[in-house]
Amino acid sequence: MSVNVDYQSRLTTAQEAIKLIKSGNRVVVGHAAGIPNLVLEALADHCQDYENVEMVHMFTLGAMRYMNPGMEKHFRHNALFVGGNARKAVEEKRADFTPVFFHEVPRLFREGVLPVDVALVQVSRPNAEGYCSYGVSCDYSKPAVECAKVVIAEANDQMPFIGGDNLVHVSKLTKIVEVSYPLFELPKGQIGDIEKAIGANCASLIPDGATLQLGIGSIPDAVLLSLKHKKDLGIHTEMFSDGIVELVEAGVITGAKKALHKGKMIATFLMGTRRLYDFANNNPNVELYPCDYVNDPTVIAKNSDMISINSCLEVDLMGQVVSESIGLRQYSGVGGQVDYVRGARMGHGKSVMAMPATAAKGTVSRIVPFLAQGAAVTTSRNDVDYVVTEFGVAALWGKSLRERAKALIAIAHPDFRPMLEEEFAKRF
Repeated sequence: MSVNVDYQSRLTTAQEAIKLIKSGNRVVVGHAAGIPNLVLEALADHCQDYENVEMVHMFTLGAMRYMNPGMEKHFRHNALFVGGNARKAVEEKRADFTPVFFHEVPRLFREGVLPVDVALVQVSRPNAEGYCSYGVSCDYSKPAVECAKVVIAEANDQMPFIGGDNLVHVSKLTKIVEVSYPLFELPKGQIGDIEKAIGANCASLIPDGATLQLGIGSIPDAVLLSLKHKKDLGIHTEMFSDGIVELVEAGVITGAKKALHKGKMIATFLMGTRRLYDFANNNPNVELYPCDYVNDPTVIAKNSDMISINSCLEVDLMGQVVSESIGLRQYSGVGGQVDYVRGARMGHGKSVMAMPATAAKGTVSRIVPFLAQGAAVTTSRNDVDYVVTEFGVAALWGKSLRERAKALIAIAHPDFRPMLEEEFAKRF
């Protein structure tokens, strides 16, 4: 059978494709900007046909109507990372949260901890050899497809074709729904004076030739703005966004000094604007791999001068880092933070926790004597390396509790230092 005939034989509508999903199934949904929108909309439209379908995914963009109040009899979301569109459902106990390191998500599928009945993904249109690209989201999407009994894929002619270990042959797709719509976009964050100061402090820790892991948001964007004078930087990261494109075009990011995948920008997913997606499309220097490779700490450790920069919500005087919860409220998830903290340290690089010194418009210190009651420690005090605010850099690794507390107080907001110093005096 020719590739085209095989492809054509699998084409169907979203309404027909979802008939392959049965009540009681576990359905793994593609990630971030790579979600299959039309199929998910069809599921929500036909919710009365389903009972007790478990919808498993991490961060997604879009409305995700199956999480709306009243849907819980039909669909229950199991969040491996709580995005903004899932927080209310989790808080109201209409959805569940499962803690897991990003690099271990594929193990949940492969080892049968979370067996996959159906995988719902978005891919590019196939090339001449019949291979579709997972486009901007390889991550756990590719492993989910490899483990699923049924695979429903939207083939979008606006999905970038991105190489690496990021391809699937049409013969592996049970049903294909042809679509044409723009990918969800995530605009750049707003960068103010505080973010610029944090970015400059982070940049002071980054040597020429370093390999970077950065997230998304105003602080990572501010870090990138502060790197325009650097040379031969490389990228090995969970994800990257538009700020990387500017540094590539400026000749700052070349990957020439990388010890692993020399000259290539390596990620497991992309999320940003159309500019980013167009940049990555058929770009031989951009490669995506599943998250159990890109985020594996032993792989990360092979990079030279690996610098990991992540954001967090609060840090206590012992150096315990909270990045995913506000007290008992589950705000996000661990994602790849600890993967890169440990990978960078294993490779004798640096891991950085970057945050504004205050929250709630300056009324709350993010450096605290004690973590909020019920807060989950994301990065332990044994793993933490550097903490950065707009007021400076605190190097914590190898420091005593007394030395850590002193260093953290020095980078706290001046308005809160007396309170922190009072606690320091009680303890030390």
